[in-house]
Amino acid sequence: MAQAAFAPEPAPQPAEPSFDVLRWHDEPWTAQLALDLLPETNGPKVEVLSGSVIVTPHAGIDHQSVERELPYLLHRAARRAGLWVYPEINLVCGKDMFIPDIAVLRSSGGGRSAVDIGEAVLLGEIVSPGNRRKDVIDRPREYAAAGVPYFLRVDLRNRVPALALYEMVDGEYRPLSAAAAGTTFVMRQPFEFAIDPADLLDEEAPGSGTPS
Repeated sequence: MAQAAFAPEPAPQPAEPSFDVLRWHDEPWTAQLALDLLPETNGPKVEVLSGSVIVTPHAGIDHQSVERELPYLLHRAARRAGLWVYPEINLVCGKDMFIPDIAVLRSSGGGRSAVDIGEAVLLGEIVSPGNRRKDVIDRPREYAAAGVPYFLRVDLRNRVPALALYEMVDGEYRPLSAAAAGTTFVMRQPFEFAIDPADLLDEEAPGSGTPS
């Protein structure tokens, strides 16, 4: 009697979202797969680009200081223009998924786990030393290709904060406004906002040192 052909056991399917899926899922990833199979996390960023999952740890403390202050201040100004501001949301762009440091949306993201990039009016990145190419070149290019009208870059080089706003013109971003610490950054579009970039960075209290 002929024996049945050997069939490999299927890869185990997790009962609930788990990072274990990264070990057995060997097909190209999409934004929807990541949202369905991977757990929500307040830890590393989990993005999808060109079929691959990209996991990055949180950036340094200066980055976190800016990400605490700037979205809050931007949101207060944006609401007067009927816009909404969020830090680090899941942003779906076709099969890819980005997590920009700052997102300004046309409508509230309340109740949703992700939004389409078409809802973004402005996207912002806080430049990290280890991801400088991504924040300065790659992400602006990807956001421009998706038609996001404005891009905001926050640079912390040498702990001297600087902000630069770019506007979409003929398919690419062109400088619109810029300022460094000690001066006033002013933008009129997509809503009015002004700040001294120096106010975004935490400083040590006088006489403080390494905790004992």
